[in-house]
Amino acid sequence: MSVDLLVVHAISLPPGAFGGPFVDDLFLGRLDPEAHPGFRELAGLRVSAHFLIDRTGELTQYVPVSRRAWHAGKSVWLGREQCNDFSVGVELEGMEHGHFTGEQYSRLAVLARTLMARLPALTPDRIVGHRDIAPERKWDPGSGFDWEHFRALLSWTRPDEQSALVWE
Repeated sequence: MSVDLLVVHAISLPPGAFGGPFVDDLFLGRLDPEAHPGFRELAGLRVSAHFLIDRTGELTQYVPVSRRAWHAGKSVWLGREQCNDFSVGVELEGMEHGHFTGEQYSRLAVLARTLMARLPALTPDRIVGHRDIAPERKWDPGSGFDWEHFRALLSWTRPDEQSALVWE
């Protein structure tokens, strides 16, 4: 897979709550739809992301960078359909109108720089929100995500040369 797009998402499970095992359970295919009324609509849904950045800035990787994750759904970027085929998906623990933490912005900037250092086709202008590739269906990362702040961090952040990211 030749990656040249990074897609930023937002997630909270149950809706409006942070922490707990439910995001892991969703991405690992073991979410119990009976554990919360808000999970019933997720029953049988097969989704994944390459990374999750929680509220404290902790980074969890679910899928190797070189493999496809199922985060974008029906999507188009610059005329290319099926963005899962050429993108990395990063979920931020957050909500549509809520704020994101400084730790999340910092970790996302370091992660993006680390990915760009290894993936030459991935450039700052190819970091987008889910809403940018699926505007009819998706809102994330939402109005609470400060793109200007993120891009400022991105401009001076250095890649993590010691990164333990899984590539293959």
